[in-house]
Amino acid sequence: MKYLLLLFAAATLSLRAVPAGAVSSEKPRVINTTDLGADPDDEQSLVRQLVSANEFDLEGLIVATGCWKQEQHSTAMLESIIDAYAAAYPNLSIHAEGFPTPDYLRSVSVMGQTSYGMGDVGEGRDSPGSELIIAAADRDDPRPLWVMGWGGMNTVAQAIWKVSETRSPEELRHFLGKLRLFDILGQDDAGAWIAKSFPEVFYIRATGVYGWAPSDEYLDQHIQSHGPLGAVYPDRQWATEGDSPAFLHVYPNGLNDPEKIEQGGWGGRFHIEKQAGIRSMSEVAKIDPQAEPAYDPYYMYGNTEEGGDAIKRWREGFDNDFAARMDWSITPNYDAANHHPVAVLNGDRTRQVLYAKVKPGTTLRPSALGSTDPDGDALSYRWSVYGEPTTYAGELTLRNADTPAAELLIPDDAAGTTIHLILEVRDGGSPNLIAYRRLVVEVEAVSSSTRRGQ
Repeated sequence: MKYLLLLFAAATLSLRAVPAGAVSSEKPRVINTTDLGADPDDEQSLVRQLVSANEFDLEGLIVATGCWKQEQHSTAMLESIIDAYAAAYPNLSIHAEGFPTPDYLRSVSVMGQTSYGMGDVGEGRDSPGSELIIAAADRDDPRPLWVMGWGGMNTVAQAIWKVSETRSPEELRHFLGKLRLFDILGQDDAGAWIAKSFPEVFYIRATGVYGWAPSDEYLDQHIQSHGPLGAVYPDRQWATEGDSPAFLHVYPNGLNDPEKIEQGGWGGRFHIEKQAGIRSMSEVAKIDPQAEPAYDPYYMYGNTEEGGDAIKRWREGFDNDFAARMDWSITPNYDAANHHPVAVLNGDRTRQVLYAKVKPGTTLRPSALGSTDPDGDALSYRWSVYGEPTTYAGELTLRNADTPAAELLIPDDAAGTTIHLILEVRDGGSPNLIAYRRLVVEVEAVSSSTRRGQ
């Protein structure tokens, strides 16, 4: 065994982790704005997020408006879902550390804008939600603040408007620099106003949010039958969990760096160049045909051509994750449920994306040795090349892809390209849980002197 360990250590000498750009293992900071009551999918998404709440710093749950619910009057629906979470909280806390207390979640559950769109933004329009966003961004915390729009974006627009009116240009730049906005489909005109008025803002508008969601049969068996949180997961009316991609994008599972939006992960994949005029849902134009064209041109990050398929490719992973967590919510015995394995990449036990610089014509030998499972389950391994973000267009050879130690042959003509290598470590429990790691392989460019053989 000692000989094998030495062999694998020698085989990985060509792999160099580059810390620059690696995603932190810290929890992402998240604020949701949701038009609860417009469509059952917000309630559905909130249940999935709450059973995953140990993975996030949830700093705000804001009830707001959108094109499908143009007025809001209370947080009663939100409070009822948190009550269900409170009933499940003792069990959830047995299975993982870091679940927020119900009282904490109640303390950050507030009303946002109570009326629709930019008509509720401006002088005298501050809301508890807009003030919460400002306070969160002002906090002395180096992590970015992800504000998710499950409905309209006018609550964050109000926060930006107030800061722009009351602070210096430098203070405004600092405030905007903390924000990461993720807008599901566009559900009012406030997003276009933000993107037009403050083009420096990091703004994703996700429109490829369909086609990945679990089936009704899956939900019956694994979700809705499971205790208090299952009881508040409603049947679908239209699409199931249309808002979940917002927080799935930042889910810290080792698969992607949320700030490098071209990498792709559970929440989809996005172009690295902003696109002009990504329109909201058709209802926004029905309310006012000029609502968004009035701000043309405005620019946002949008989905790549894969659309919802960029989410669907990881379906087994996030479906089983949700099912296992719902098991936790009704299981007071740690040993009676399954828990996530830990994927180790070249000795690194974090969930960072790692980077390796290699030369053309060499062989890269990454290792998953040291990966573990808290339940003692047997582990299986799968290495694969994620083709869409990979910039090398030729054929790649990946050997030993079902073992802890793979071999990736770097072609001679791959100079100057990147290759995205994905490690999946699967446990033998039920449901199978998958831990991910990503290695971004940066193939060094060949200088002109090298090409001439000098």
